[in-house]
Amino acid sequence: MELKICHMYPDVLNLYGDRGNVMCMTRRLQWRGIEASVTRLPIGSSPSLAGFDLVFIGGGQDFEQQVLLADLHRGKDREIKAAIEDGVPFLTICGGYQMLGSYYETYDGQRCDFIGALDLYTVGAVQRMIGNYSFQCEASAGSSVVVGFENHSGKTWLGSGVEPLGKVLSGFGNNSQDGTEGAHYKNVFGTYSHGPLLPKNPAFCDHLLLTALERKYGKAELAPLDDSAELLAHDEMCRRLTKG
Repeated sequence: MELKICHMYPDVLNLYGDRGNVMCMTRRLQWRGIEASVTRLPIGSSPSLAGFDLVFIGGGQDFEQQVLLADLHRGKDREIKAAIEDGVPFLTICGGYQMLGSYYETYDGQRCDFIGALDLYTVGAVQRMIGNYSFQCEASAGSSVVVGFENHSGKTWLGSGVEPLGKVLSGFGNNSQDGTEGAHYKNVFGTYSHGPLLPKNPAFCDHLLLTALERKYGKAELAPLDDSAELLAHDEMCRRLTKG
């Protein structure tokens, strides 16, 4: 078995070491004897997304998002939409998550139109939402408890057909008001969790990988790994957040 992973915009969307998510996915596949290849698509590249089994888009600041708009609207927006509707799994972080929505409106009223692949939008606030946080994934996203780090001023609101990725246990999440975190649509998993996300949350990583493998091969299993070190760190952060 093999998974072909596409890392979009690694040159500008790599806030808080988000490339570590790609490293984590490839390692957890390789440790199980599953081949993994990674193709990086920076600004200006034009390859099709056809043939990829999983797509990762990291996080960036508002400036990076605006820089990417022209590149997205030169055809990558259509590629992303087609891949999503075809069921290709996506993991998108913070700015990469927001870009899948309809638009981002800054707190002073400036609007950036994004690609509208998911029915969601983001509105900027004056006060940033920063800190370690945790959320419980919905059953459709594997049900695991995820710990991460969020730093965003945008408040995201989900529309028709888009489910939350999970429910906030501590921290802010999508908008600090409705208790939701992230978005789940078809096989798209969007979240505000930096850190990077996956090394700290092996159960969620494996859910993502299994989703990609089952889409490609129809049926797949992941052999268990020794995650004792990862889970020790994960559980300690859960304890601290609960205590806090």
